[in-house]
Amino acid sequence: MTTTPAPSRHAGTLITGANGEFGHGLIRTLYDAGRRDLVALDVHEIDASLRPMCRDAIVGDITDAALLSRLHANYEIHSIFHLAALLSTRSEFNPEAAHEVNVVGTVNLLKLAADQAASHGHPVRFMFPSSIAVYGMGGLEAKARAGAVREDQCLEPTTMYGCNKLACEHLGRYYARHYRQLAKDRPRGAGRVDFRCIRFPGVISAFTLPSGGTSDYAPEMIHAAAKSEAYACFVREDARIPFITMPDAIEALLKLHDADAKALTRTVYNITAFAPSAGEIAAIVRRHFGKAEITFQPDVERQGIVDSWPADVDDSAARQDWGFHPRHDLNAAFEEYLIPNIRAKYAT
Repeated sequence: MTTTPAPSRHAGTLITGANGEFGHGLIRTLYDAGRRDLVALDVHEIDASLRPMCRDAIVGDITDAALLSRLHANYEIHSIFHLAALLSTRSEFNPEAAHEVNVVGTVNLLKLAADQAASHGHPVRFMFPSSIAVYGMGGLEAKARAGAVREDQCLEPTTMYGCNKLACEHLGRYYARHYRQLAKDRPRGAGRVDFRCIRFPGVISAFTLPSGGTSDYAPEMIHAAAKSEAYACFVREDARIPFITMPDAIEALLKLHDADAKALTRTVYNITAFAPSAGEIAAIVRRHFGKAEITFQPDVERQGIVDSWPADVDDSAARQDWGFHPRHDLNAAFEEYLIPNIRAKYAT
């Protein structure tokens, strides 16, 4: 009796949350660098402009265990960029749904990574974008005293999103270092998950619109001015958190992905580029868009969330371990990236 051999699996780099701000930029960057193995996954139909850049574009939910089983059966995955998440503002309206997507969905993908590593015998690099939402500063006075916060300080988040992200950082470290530690067939060496995480500050994109983050007041302000729309900022003028541009954020994620594992001293890294107040951002926007109508009408709850996040973070570990260095400081972010591209976007 003859048997039909199982079809070989396609090589794949899995990108979840592919339709989001980060996903758009990451897919284009990887495609331009010559990658042709991209498997895009999102709960919505993948943007038509992205589909030609992907080997496959899959509509599905990361909480669907059957979908993850199919991915395991159909692909040989060596890298996962797990971008899918319910963001901070939306998570506060439905914290239970946020837990399902942000934590249960992440566990599903970590299990997929572990199964893949065991299957093909190579580490699966798992790239996870965390957030400054994991911090809880305990009030404005404590925030002012803290200065630039290190990775292991002030980890008492006040939002469901922050709790979810912090939990996933711990889960990632568990899957990387301690997964099934009592099992006789515990995976070792090449059969492990290589979990690498960046705690991102607020990310500002010139090309995609904000989608529900608490730090979105900065990009919302710029896009509204370019469209000649009035904007009421939901935080105070003195509100301050760190930011980075989308190109620098993508470059950082890829740089950490490619870093030599022996050079890494931790699984979670802070990064930042500039930390202006909301008032300073408004002043720059008004300088470039003379008719910009920006007012400040703080929302008590959302302002409270921003106040719980650090005014700045210490990213010395990322700079030392894997050479993080953003191209855009505050002036360059506006002069070279945001203003020219946003003007062009709305001019057409």
